[in-house]
Amino acid sequence: MKIVLAGGGTGGHLFPGIAIAEELKRIDGSTEVIFIGTEHGLEASIVPREGYPIRYLKAEGIAGKSFMKKAKAGIKTVFSLYDSYRMLKELKPDALIGLGGYASFAPAFAGSLLTIPTLIMEQNSVPGLANKVLSRFADIICVTYHESLSFFPRNKTYITGNPVRQKILNAGREAAYELFGLERGKFTVFVFGGSLGARKINNAVCGAFPNISDIKEKIQFLHQTGKSDYDVVRETYRKWGIKGTVAAFIHQMPEAYAVADIVVSRAGATTLAELTAVGRPAILIPYPYAAGNHQELNAQRLSEMGAARVILDHELDSETLARNIKDLFDNAGIRSEMQRSSRSLGRPDAAQKVVEIVMSLIKNTAMAGHQSGNRKGAGAAGTAGRSRKNV
Repeated sequence: MKIVLAGGGTGGHLFPGIAIAEELKRIDGSTEVIFIGTEHGLEASIVPREGYPIRYLKAEGIAGKSFMKKAKAGIKTVFSLYDSYRMLKELKPDALIGLGGYASFAPAFAGSLLTIPTLIMEQNSVPGLANKVLSRFADIICVTYHESLSFFPRNKTYITGNPVRQKILNAGREAAYELFGLERGKFTVFVFGGSLGARKINNAVCGAFPNISDIKEKIQFLHQTGKSDYDVVRETYRKWGIKGTVAAFIHQMPEAYAVADIVVSRAGATTLAELTAVGRPAILIPYPYAAGNHQELNAQRLSEMGAARVILDHELDSETLARNIKDLFDNAGIRSEMQRSSRSLGRPDAAQKVVEIVMSLIKNTAMAGHQSGNRKGAGAAGTAGRSRKNV
């Protein structure tokens, strides 16, 4: 069996794909999984690292761009459609899974033209432009949130949750201490603003250091900064004598979650899926420019269930962040309640559900093709019989 996973760009689209690939290989180790993405997306470095082959397209996003950039992206989309069609004709996959984002559009659309069984994933409560269009052509849509159902055809949309990698679920805390050079027994805050980092969060954390000086001997940070802020943030930790590990990018996210007592992060759908799968209390700062304001909607859902605290981006300052960190540091009971609430929202079996749907889609498509072939054969035989009789 051969499955193509198309999309990426950010971890929010890519890592659910990795989780699906893992589940496909777990069920049948002979399954061939191939990714399609772009050379400038996160998939270019992560997919080969995970051991999967990847093909590249020239594609760019359109939403939120200037007219000229939209025109340029539109031209690239036309070429990527042709390239996708050519790739899929060569690969002949049994199914194609679109992971969302601009890198998934051309392959998923080409897959539908080639009558390849096609499934698309929607991680957010409010879908992006690519999936709104693709939902008209895809055979199946798998969504994370109930709120997404209104955007898609009900007869082919399933709520599965957002797939989470097995490594996220199975990582151990002791190994994480060693990996990141952190001290056992210290309260650990894991900070990250997505795969590229978030300057607003970096600045707020660094600005909070004077306000947590009274507990600095009992607390430590694991902080993913993004490349552009790495040097400045690392120097700020040194200046204030705050213990922790600072990295531009953390590949070992499973261990990062495992070692964290609390997490400070944006509220992307995949981040929330991972947080709830492992039950980590969180302080969420939703990205304010997310399409349809979906990050704020996602975060508020966790807040209402008692699984997270939310600080809106325009309300974020060092004092507010420090106050929330210290409050959670001081109150183990609150953290425990948040952990239980978070786990109750988790869907650790999401990858399994998506793969079950893919397998069923492949099977039903094959059966439909077989029955169609039989009907055509019977029709041809009948016509041939009548022809012979007429002669």
